[in-house]
Amino acid sequence: MSYAIISVGGKQYRVREGERLLVDRLALEDGASFTPSVLLAGGSGDPQIAPADVVVTATVLSQEKGPKLRIGKYKQRTGYKRHTGFRASLTRIRIDSIGGAAAKRERAKPKPAVEQVPVEAAPALPDGYAEMTVAQVKENASSWDAEGRAAALAYEQAHGKRKGAIAALEAAIAEEASG
Repeated sequence: MSYAIISVGGKQYRVREGERLLVDRLALEDGASFTPSVLLAGGSGDPQIAPADVVVTATVLSQEKGPKLRIGKYKQRTGYKRHTGFRASLTRIRIDSIGGAAAKRERAKPKPAVEQVPVEAAPALPDGYAEMTVAQVKENASSWDAEGRAAALAYEQAHGKRKGAIAALEAAIAEEASG
């Protein structure tokens, strides 16, 4: 992404990487990094409104005061004159990166492909095991033979990964081994 529109302190800013800007005072220390909400990201293809995968990272550089604004009051023929001044509290930030920091991390770590073994490949698997619920597995695990329990455990670890079913099968195997 070459630019983004972010929201900081209730105001919207169009930013690019490396850009520095003054925003209303933020309650962050100097050097702190933060991620403002991204309203729009664009520059490469069509702009994306409220993208979920684009992250903007900014760093607080300093806390500053804005220029002094002079305010004067005057009423004619009465001699009334009043002057006051005001300096806004501001924070200078730097935009460190725009774009898929989260997406880059996801692309860098591809998910390992799990081999899909058909149910028929495990001949010792009890009948209808793939459609059983965890409660049915707990109920029936003690009645299966050792080969069936081992095949069901291997199937769960490769496919379902249901913690309750794995625990029930391991308990049934341990019970048979001890008794």
